[in-house]
Amino acid sequence: MGHSAQFAARRAQDDTRVAIIDTALTLFSRVGFQKTTIKDIASQLRMSPANVYRFFATKAEINDAVGRRLLHEIEASVIDIANSQASASQRLRACITAIEESNARRFLFDQKLHELIEAAFDEDWPSTADHLETIEKSLSGIIAQGAREGEFRVNDSDLAAILVHNACVRPPHPRFIDERRKKTTPTLDQMMDFCLAAITD
Repeated sequence: MGHSAQFAARRAQDDTRVAIIDTALTLFSRVGFQKTTIKDIASQLRMSPANVYRFFATKAEINDAVGRRLLHEIEASVIDIANSQASASQRLRACITAIEESNARRFLFDQKLHELIEAAFDEDWPSTADHLETIEKSLSGIIAQGAREGEFRVNDSDLAAILVHNACVRPPHPRFIDERRKKTTPTLDQMMDFCLAAITD
């Protein structure tokens, strides 16, 4: 097989994999990830379940791939904010707000997909570890730059990022999101004020 044929074959495989994830996401949003089967996904794509298994060894791998895509949307937003020209404090606050608002929107308007993300964190799916690493790397970069420019007083930006993230971002569990919506706990702005005060001269 020539180089161009190999490239075309890989492209076709990538396209099929993306189509499976797209279809799974649609079905998960409609009926939930737990009620969606490999057979359902295959039927929508007019392929056999065996063909789906060529790309994903288990249903759990598809679940994780869909979760990874949803979490990547949050990561992309955070990275864009981290690379903006605002002050470190403004970017840190905006990143945390973007994460919280994304979780709240999904909880309010797409309960079925929210259930998937909730399960992903509860069960430590691979996508969640990668997601946390990406988010905390972005926050660490903001804090490190703020420290270099004299805005923050921090020796370990990685640790500071983990502390700010854990303090201000609630797990994507309905109870925690509902508490913040009802303001029965400190508001996000209050939590960010507290965290920023802890690392600011």
